[in-house]
Amino acid sequence: MADGELDRRAFIKTAAVTAPAALTAVSAAYAQAPPPKKMIGIQVGAISFLDEGVEKVLDIFQERASVNTLFLAVFTYGRGIAGRQVPGQPLPDHGKQEYDLDYHGGNFATPHPQYYKDTALKAEDTRAPDYPGVDTVLSVVPAARKRGMRTILWAEDVFRNDLPNIDKLQEYDVHGQRGPRLCFNNPNATHFLLGLVEDYARSYDIDGIMWCSERMGPLNNVIRGGPAGRASCFCEFCRGKAGRLGINVDRAREGYLALEKFLTGVAAGKRPVDGCYVTFWRIILRYPEILAWETLWNDSLRETYQALHSKVKSVKPDLLCGWHIFHNNSFSPMFRAEQDLQELSKYSDFLKMVMYHNCAGPRMATYIEGLNAGVFADVPKEELLQFEYRVLNYNEHTYTQIPYTGFSSDYVYRESKRAMDGAAGTKTLIWPGIDIDIPTNASHSKCTPQGTKDAVAAAFRAGAHGVVLSRKYSEMRLANLSGAGEAIKELKLA
Repeated sequence: MADGELDRRAFIKTAAVTAPAALTAVSAAYAQAPPPKKMIGIQVGAISFLDEGVEKVLDIFQERASVNTLFLAVFTYGRGIAGRQVPGQPLPDHGKQEYDLDYHGGNFATPHPQYYKDTALKAEDTRAPDYPGVDTVLSVVPAARKRGMRTILWAEDVFRNDLPNIDKLQEYDVHGQRGPRLCFNNPNATHFLLGLVEDYARSYDIDGIMWCSERMGPLNNVIRGGPAGRASCFCEFCRGKAGRLGINVDRAREGYLALEKFLTGVAAGKRPVDGCYVTFWRIILRYPEILAWETLWNDSLRETYQALHSKVKSVKPDLLCGWHIFHNNSFSPMFRAEQDLQELSKYSDFLKMVMYHNCAGPRMATYIEGLNAGVFADVPKEELLQFEYRVLNYNEHTYTQIPYTGFSSDYVYRESKRAMDGAAGTKTLIWPGIDIDIPTNASHSKCTPQGTKDAVAAAFRAGAHGVVLSRKYSEMRLANLSGAGEAIKELKLA
């Protein structure tokens, strides 16, 4: 076949032929590659290998960016890490020049039912129907292993509402309405996630697992304005846990409802006599249970990290297990306060710290808009941004400029150094996530080869143990991928 490409039929045939052997002789066939001095990773989904061929994609990764580690998206119902380019965004200069408008998502590996016990979610129901007969892991890992490339499977905390029995795993908000995300205190959800990582750890010859949960606690969500109906979770399991911890559930609900009433008035143009910020603190002081519930939610997430890490290590102690710490860590001081790297290091072999420099500009502007529509409605947006810069230690452009300029490589350097200092004295590896063509609005900032090169160089200049080229190869332009490679070669890391 020309240029070594595998078409869809050949790809499926290869997967079907290799699956039985791979499952019965996982470790015997391929010894795990020794860890490289610096990790150069890239996030990629199944569709890229289907569209372009396994060998061709791996050639591109190695030739353009000296990639030595694949972050293979194996579980998600979202469009951020799997599927082709997001519809409406410009198509990249590789792969099929079309959108996959019928994308469904799910598990792009083969779920083995014996690992999914005591959960209402059936493993077979999660198998992604997008590419029938394809097991991405079995099709890609052996080819990568032969090249000395490691593979880390990564799963995302995003589900579909039409998934059978998903309602038995989901959160319930302060009004008792079911939400789209799983509750970390619901045993149905916990057992499913534990089964997922055990399945991957036992069934495949991989080098690690990364789990991604891009979520915040109830207070962090509420202060950005809008209805406090986003305050979750108040399901029976969370209420029971709160009771055992001595948290007054009724007072917590009353507090979040008081915040909702206050912020609804702010959205309608009403300003309290003492101003929005003072009124916010008046409510917090009256209902300290609000903060207790925020802590309850975050502690539950960290307990989930611990449980998943323990499960992976109980199966294969040498497997790496870590987490994607999402971009709000660069915007919200409160969220950052909740990401104590010394604490996280106790159950994290690595942390992929998101430092998406280009889309950070538009995203920070949006975050400021949310704060200005809520608790900080009395503070002009530019002053609010400068406050954020001061407390987060950034030196970037103004509020009106950042959607069009993005953030600089200096931001990547400062965040990388802060993360390295925060994890100092631990064995946890810090891998900054670098933006390559993550979608922004048509008129907003776009990635460039030089900007990508500068961002990668900044991360390593700060001492990072590696980088993760993000979000997914199927939206990256090849010139920008090469920009990352130029930095790696100039630093003699290739």
